[in-house]
Amino acid sequence: MASVPLITKEQAGETARAVFEDIMQTRKVDDVNNFWKALANSPELLQQVWSQVQQTMRPGALDALTKELIYVAVSTVNNCAYCVHSHTAAAKAKGMTAEQHAELLAVIALASQTNALANSMQVPVDEQFKV
Repeated sequence: MASVPLITKEQAGETARAVFEDIMQTRKVDDVNNFWKALANSPELLQQVWSQVQQTMRPGALDALTKELIYVAVSTVNNCAYCVHSHTAAAKAKGMTAEQHAELLAVIALASQTNALANSMQVPVDEQFKV
């Protein structure tokens, strides 16, 4: 259960409704997902996060699928089930195959293990890796 009300388009104030409309038009959907409905409790934050999503997640030096794969990995590490599910769906919509998903999960698992080992042993960073 959400810790805040999920604000529908009909319940939203002017600012939140305008952001909802932009999200629906941009994504070609009939409704916004629950994340945006929760953020609508703070219309200014909703507007800020939507703007940041549009800026950051558009294709650039990294393609859209790669950005979604990174988002899934970070969401896994941060234990955000909502983000893992929504960005896995987005990655699939952007062409992620079952084989790519399996490899992504293997990389996440390996990185989690080796990160924990390096941290637990407090291994100093080699000079050649320092930037």
